[in-house]
This record gives sequence, structure tokens and C-alpha cells, in this order.
Amino acid sequence: MDRGIEVTASHNPMNYNGIKLVRANALPISGNTGLLAIKPLAQDNAFPPVAANKSGSYQQITILNEYVNHLLNYIDTAALKPMKLVINPGNGAAGHVIDEIERLFKRDNIPVSFVKVHHQPDGNFPNGIPNPLLPE
Repeated sequence: MDRGIEVTASHNPMNYNGIKLVRANALPISGNTGLLAIKPLAQDNAFPPVAANKSGSYQQITILNEYVNHLLNYIDTAALKPMKLVINPGNGAAGHVIDEIERLFKRDNIPVSFVKVHHQPDGNFPNGIPNPLLPE
């Protein structure tokens, strides 16, 4: 993708969303690559108008298969021995990724069984905030 915006809760408190901006080749936009130039535009809501023939478009796509295949490149599934894997996505948004990995493991007879804890997404996070940066 040339440019993009991801709406994400990231590690914000649960009542807040954030955005991640990327430029060409999906490289993050940071303070030294243009983010600070955008800040005053956003604060003043001073974005210049965009000509109709230059406006972008919205297209909803899924990259689940590509993402799961990328993740599976990190392991040698042929070397896996029978095991039980306990996975806790913390009521966040990763559950469907786990489901797809489990589906592929079953399809390929990989001897791993999945035990899912706090698997269903729930924005109230009844089992704690899924922030790996928090010590608790």
C-alpha cells in the first residue's frame, strides 16, 4: 500500500482509539518523517480541500490469509510434537487469527490442540486490559 491509516485502540485506555499512519511501503509515519507536519493541520482542522478527481477511495479487504502465512513462517510445523497450547487473546481482536491458525493445523494434521481463554472480543475487557506492556 502507498499510504494508510489503521484505527486501533493500541495500548490506549479502553475508551480511546488511536490511529497509526503509514507511508509508501507501509513504513510508519513518525516525528521525523512527517507526523509533526501533520500535527498543526489536525489541531487547527486546517486541511486543504481535495479535488474530486484526486480524492482517495475506501476499500475493505482482508489480509488474514497472508498474515497467518507470515506468522507460520516463524515456526517449523513439521517439527512440532504433540502439545496442548493455551492461548489468551485477552478479549481483544486476535481471536480470529488464532481460529485460522487452529483451522490450518487441523487441516494439516499438526498435533497441537488449542485451549482458548478469554477468546471472544469484548470491548469492556472483563478479564483485564490486553496490554502486554502492563506488568500485571
